[in-house]
Amino acid sequence: MPGLRTITFEQIASAVEGLCIKANTQIGADVKEALEKAHAAEASPLGKTIIGHIMENNAIAENELVPICQDTGMAVVFVTIGQEVFVEGGLTDAINEGVRRGYEKGYLRKSVVKDPLIRVNTGDNTPAVIHYDIVPGDKLHIMVAPKGFGSENMSQLKMFKPADGVEAIKKFVIEAVEKAGPNPCPPIVVGVGIGGTMEKASFLAKKALLRHIGHHSEKEHIAALEKELLEKINNLGIGPQGLGGNTTALTVNVETYPTHIAGLPCAVNINCHVARHTEIEL
Repeated sequence: MPGLRTITFEQIASAVEGLCIKANTQIGADVKEALEKAHAAEASPLGKTIIGHIMENNAIAENELVPICQDTGMAVVFVTIGQEVFVEGGLTDAINEGVRRGYEKGYLRKSVVKDPLIRVNTGDNTPAVIHYDIVPGDKLHIMVAPKGFGSENMSQLKMFKPADGVEAIKKFVIEAVEKAGPNPCPPIVVGVGIGGTMEKASFLAKKALLRHIGHHSEKEHIAALEKELLEKINNLGIGPQGLGGNTTALTVNVETYPTHIAGLPCAVNINCHVARHTEIEL
């Protein structure tokens, strides 16, 4: 179309196909570095051994191009599209076609059911959960973050009153991790969303999982909160795979958004130690 940059259905489908396979077979450099640091710092001999096995498993998956974990997740896709981009053939359809191909060609487990109550498998891991953001420009950025449900099922949401304050939020986050115990396969990444509305807080918690480990919030008081929560969570003693130790979480990432004068929503979303996500810009 005149004045717009065209990106084809096939370009998008092919890109998403590759991202699905890569996210499920290769951990990010930041996660790899965090695990190496955790291995060196873990006080529990058993915990240190477990982290060593996790690192070995990750290396085998990358070298042999096989899934890091048998739960290859529901495909969660974050799309940032420029206003000057025209997608030929339909963006949502192209993304789902890419997921379909990636899970088939990558020999990834198909884990999606057509109806949450009838429970019949779709057979191709579609549809994906897709979040869109429209921005100025002519680029298309796609991030694929397959989400396993051992960790997803540990999610929690609480609608606090403003008077409850930050101490109630700290208690809620720590208790969410404590209740999760070994279920999300620690060491984990903890995403926290504060503000907005009920669904916005949940989205923020999910988006927080995508931030590189070691990068703290640019807001000074939120960065301090992240560090305090990480210390308290690691003092719970849950440890790697829930068998004890001082490495329960690799990081805590907190994202915030303006909210109503009468509200203080807070959501917690947890990732396992794989923390799968990878991205491309077209």
